[in-house]
Amino acid sequence: MDLVVEVYHLTGLLPEDERFGLVSQMQRAATSIPSNIAEGAGRKTGPDHKRFLYAARGSLNELSTQMSICHRLKYLKVIETTTAEQLTMRVRQLLAGTIRVIG
Repeated sequence: MDLVVEVYHLTGLLPEDERFGLVSQMQRAATSIPSNIAEGAGRKTGPDHKRFLYAARGSLNELSTQMSICHRLKYLKVIETTTAEQLTMRVRQLLAGTIRVIG
């Protein structure tokens, strides 16, 4: 959830003409992460839960790529995305650990 809040902050820094491009994509990817985790946690079986965790990880990878695109287009400075990058790494670790435990 902290990552979602940080991404919404970052997307507020992007150019207005990216409102329907990167802003929308980044916000959707970010909100998809905890949404998939929550939906997976509500499933009755390990394989279903795991499938949603993999979907969350995919959205996390999308978000990382989108932040890299923002850097390359010079929309955001690396220092501006430091918190989001740290949160991304932490979420990645937590997802990997949870997937490993589920088996």
